[in-house]
Amino acid sequence: MKSFTTVFEQYQWDEIKSRLEKVTRADVEKSLQKSNRTIDDFLNLISPVAAGKLETMARMAQQLTRKRFGKTIQLYAPLYLSNECQNICTYCGFSLDNSIKRKTLSDTELMMEASVLKSMGVNHLLLVSGEANRTVGINYFLNAITLLKPHFANISIEVQPLSEEEYSQLHDAGVHAVLVYQETYHQEVYKEYHPKGKKSNFGFRLETPDRIGKAGIHKMGLGVLLGLEDWRVDSFFNALHIDYLQKQYWKSKFSVSFPRLRPAEGIIEPNFIMSDRDLLQLICAYRIWNEDLEISISTRENETFRNHIVSLGATAMSAASKTNPGGYAVDKESLEQFETSDERSMEEIKNVIRKAGYDPVMKDWDVVYSRIDNK
Repeated sequence: MKSFTTVFEQYQWDEIKSRLEKVTRADVEKSLQKSNRTIDDFLNLISPVAAGKLETMARMAQQLTRKRFGKTIQLYAPLYLSNECQNICTYCGFSLDNSIKRKTLSDTELMMEASVLKSMGVNHLLLVSGEANRTVGINYFLNAITLLKPHFANISIEVQPLSEEEYSQLHDAGVHAVLVYQETYHQEVYKEYHPKGKKSNFGFRLETPDRIGKAGIHKMGLGVLLGLEDWRVDSFFNALHIDYLQKQYWKSKFSVSFPRLRPAEGIIEPNFIMSDRDLLQLICAYRIWNEDLEISISTRENETFRNHIVSLGATAMSAASKTNPGGYAVDKESLEQFETSDERSMEEIKNVIRKAGYDPVMKDWDVVYSRIDNK
């Protein structure tokens, strides 16, 4: 059956890099003037020469976001289930070769963490774990969702790639969205960052969103780890992936995140430094290219950047995040996956959003059950 691999194989990393360097100002102007844009226009908008049009791009991104999403920012928080992991990844604090205290939340600990998040007003929850199939697999996730679903309006997950059947089980359990990041689309060096574990299988990970789409999951989240390889080339392939998925699984919604490499236990230094200005260009390019795409900004980013991005394309933000299992209440000293940069409370973030003239959204809707009274 068709998968993204068939599209991916039609493109070469070095070819895209060369195309980006050859983009002209006239190419950028032409892409900005269009009403319907293609993946080639996205390439133009992330090119080095397009950086000179950043003010124009920022204004367009603001207008398009307001037109499609209004003046709202949805807030969510991650709940880390486990830092156990069977992979060796050179950029992650959870990597198997790091000698750290490993922890997986019990049912009681899970609900203690959930209680703290509820007290913050959190209703959109993102469940995150290391990739440890033996201890934290589908049965663990289904149990956690069963426990949490009555207390939260929306549950998403960011865990190891699963089978289509397992994604169908998550869909039936009420999972709203699944996030999976390729980390880098540079296949030639992918193995260097993932020397051991199931994650070292580039092709299996590349086709994960196809399995999610076939399972009927409501929303998919994609992204690359910015700092591993050339952000422009990696982002082109990420957008190419989204473009394919939107056409193939048109009933699903899509979001994109922008994780920049952050300090963590035993990780490498970034190979490519991405400035705040670069990240703003990338976010604006995504919005101008794709008006329907949800854009999520995590607490990896600093306070100043997050304050300004509220009105320039973002539709969702995490807040008050803890990236270690038990970090909210149970075990605040367990190892975190990475250091957060914005450590403000949920209330502080809500106030920042309001001061920008936007509404912080904690809950989209209530499930209403109708009953016919046959008296």
